[in-house]
Amino acid sequence: MNKSSLKACDVIIFGGGGDLAMRKLLPALYHLDMDGLLAPTTRIIGASRRELTAEEYQTKVRAALDEFVPSSVGDDDTWSRFKERLNYVSVNAQEVSDFSRFNDNGVGDDGRDVVFYLATSPDLFGSICSSLATHGLNQERMRVVLEKPLGRDLVSSRAINTEVMQNFSESQVFRIDHYLGKETVQNLLAIRFGNTLFEPLWDSAHIDNIQITVSETVGVEGRWGYYDKAGALRDMVQNHLVQLLCLVAMEPPSRMDADSVRDEKIKVLKALRPISGANAYNKTVRGQYAKGVVNGKSVQGYFDEEGSNPESRTETFVALRADIDNWRWAGVPFYLRTGKRLGQRYSEIVIQYKAVPHSIFSDESNRQLQRNQLIIRLQPEEKISLTVMNKVPGASEGMNLQPVDLNLSLTEAFQNKRSPEAYERLLLDVMRDDATLFMRYDEVEAAWKWVDGIMEAWKQTSERPKEYASGSWGPAASMALPIKDGKNWHDY
Repeated sequence: MNKSSLKACDVIIFGGGGDLAMRKLLPALYHLDMDGLLAPTTRIIGASRRELTAEEYQTKVRAALDEFVPSSVGDDDTWSRFKERLNYVSVNAQEVSDFSRFNDNGVGDDGRDVVFYLATSPDLFGSICSSLATHGLNQERMRVVLEKPLGRDLVSSRAINTEVMQNFSESQVFRIDHYLGKETVQNLLAIRFGNTLFEPLWDSAHIDNIQITVSETVGVEGRWGYYDKAGALRDMVQNHLVQLLCLVAMEPPSRMDADSVRDEKIKVLKALRPISGANAYNKTVRGQYAKGVVNGKSVQGYFDEEGSNPESRTETFVALRADIDNWRWAGVPFYLRTGKRLGQRYSEIVIQYKAVPHSIFSDESNRQLQRNQLIIRLQPEEKISLTVMNKVPGASEGMNLQPVDLNLSLTEAFQNKRSPEAYERLLLDVMRDDATLFMRYDEVEAAWKWVDGIMEAWKQTSERPKEYASGSWGPAASMALPIKDGKNWHDY
């Protein structure tokens, strides 16, 4: 991108001294600066209740960069430039008068675009937006970014959206899900709609099942009180996994713009078959981690965490079967699973194709014959692999077959290109006013409606979440979920 085409912008981060800002947002903005993707006069302003000078905030940010992007901070020229962008404003989010300090600091002057990133509790979203509007900071060129969670259910999510949209239009609201900023997630769109190879085979006639897994090795990490009010279904399935499902299952959009893409995603959400009542028993499994061993170290169980309540029924693991009732996906199960304290940390999407309709090979070769799989790995490494059958080299009698992976490693394929962090892409898109990778309000509501049905079904049963040992792959019942359909989870 030509630097002369970069739009000057003021980026204000509410919660500017918090964990998200220091670990993710400010390092992302630093990398954008390093790559020449910030206009020369773009400013970054931290905002929180704490009283800090600009110099003290700059020192705090430098310490965070030293910790989280040490190799990049070695570039003294970039740091000198980035430091000059940094400012700080002390603002109590619940004091309307404090917001005049943004005007005093020239936020939005000279026709500059403004991004307000709300890295705060969702309880503050409404009051912050109202106070911004009171001080004229909700003009058309000004945008707000909302961090998850957007509520605990459909009712609370709708209340948050209503409060925000009393002061900002839908086109000004960017609901962020950092999974959608990952390179391989965006590559999913490129694979499907940029090649003639896959899209003709992307339907129930060719695909047997689809699996989406987000596996974590960490526990609640001292946040038991917060996590126990959320759980894996709200914290991971409602946003991350459902968004990935939408990108896998949606119809080709008419063009690559925000509303065209999101129009197709909402169709998927509306076609999701409800999971409720007795149906939830057959199609969902929930669990809580017990003590065990992860990465060679003994770890404690969910109820051993500080502040825990042994009566809690909050799930730390969910596996479920989803069905999409439309022509493309009729009869194809989508298996979703996520959990804490599992055996390994990884996220992937597995497209499991159907078996060949008739094998012409010998019994020995047939024993080796496997179905084609397209595997899209999101983390820890980003790569795409396609499993195909191949003849084993040699002149021995017969056709000896074995599966071979055709791998595309983004790191190896683009050795001179640094793979950006998800927040880099998403922050840049907000500054460009491109909402393609962000959620529209009707998407959020449709996802909550589907998840609420599952939550309600769980409330109606006396069954507790099933215990699983830390370091395992979840409750045994989750392994049986696809087996009931004659299928298996993809092995890591």
